[in-house]
Amino acid sequence: MSIYLASMKIILFGATGMIGQGVLRECLHDPDVELVLSVGRTPLTQKHEKLRDLVVPNLADLSSHQTQLAGFDACFFSLGASAAGLKEDAYRKINYDLPLAAAMLLAKLNPQMTFIYVSGRGTDSSEKGRIMWARVKGATENALLRLPFKAAYMFRLGAVLPLHGIKSKTSLYNFFYAFGAPLLFLLRKFSPKNVQTTEEVGKAVLIVVKRGAPKPILESADILQLLR
Repeated sequence: MSIYLASMKIILFGATGMIGQGVLRECLHDPDVELVLSVGRTPLTQKHEKLRDLVVPNLADLSSHQTQLAGFDACFFSLGASAAGLKEDAYRKINYDLPLAAAMLLAKLNPQMTFIYVSGRGTDSSEKGRIMWARVKGATENALLRLPFKAAYMFRLGAVLPLHGIKSKTSLYNFFYAFGAPLLFLLRKFSPKNVQTTEEVGKAVLIVVKRGAPKPILESADILQLLR
């Protein structure tokens, strides 16, 4: 059964990243969102009456900010690092230890929270596959789903097309989008389930927070179905 949730307070990790920017934009445009708290290492340049900024140099330890992190309805976590050039221990520290530390504290402070984690297409739920990043992401998903949130959802995104002037923090990705956008638009036309826009991801996040979803792990096709 879905329950409509209005007047939402949302925590956002990764607001400066490409996906996070898309989610932040849709949250600020949604009349049902009362407050967005951005948590990150550096302050945001964006200002908005709904937006609050919590700068935390060490995101692995949020214990001194418990008061500021209590009383929220949802959290969207899109912090992470590419596996390129990283060994498994270093990759796991960023993509497993960090989200789990934040999520464990939030589950304690906000047991009625909906937690949404940005994963990736090809994530390995068995945690035993040959691909390192997929194993780690699978372990992260599994651990998050065991936490005592009201609900938790894993967004396994594939290709994402940035809109509304949104850019990636990675220069190489911006180079690709500058020249590859026509190809992505073409792929989206013929296979929309394989390419989402940043706007669609943001809207899908809010739909899941307000109404829930039929299953906890959402592939690209499931995310598209939410929007129909």
